[in-house]
Amino acid sequence: MLKGLGQLGDMAKMMKAAKEMQERMAKLQEDLGSIEVTGEAGAGLVTATASAKGVLTGLSIDPSILQASEKEVVEDLILAAIKDTQAKAKAREQDEQRKLLRELGLPENMDLPS
Repeated sequence: MLKGLGQLGDMAKMMKAAKEMQERMAKLQEDLGSIEVTGEAGAGLVTATASAKGVLTGLSIDPSILQASEKEVVEDLILAAIKDTQAKAKAREQDEQRKLLRELGLPENMDLPS
């Protein structure tokens, strides 16, 4: 189509590639909202679920630890489970971004907006 136009053809190709990358990044951000990750604490006594975007969507506490005398322990386990889930969500987001960059033929360590 733009054969013989030299740099103008290269510019059009770059613009097309940039548009494709922008569209794929938007799709990835949308997909991250539906990918679930689960973190845990206390050997599974407390589990937290979040989207790969880090939005907390669920929390499960084993009833065996729900005793007034264990209040601080339960609070600590809840925080630990949430932190574990958030770390896993961030790692999953980065994995998905690296995968997209590979598919686009770009360096995997390229910084992308979150």
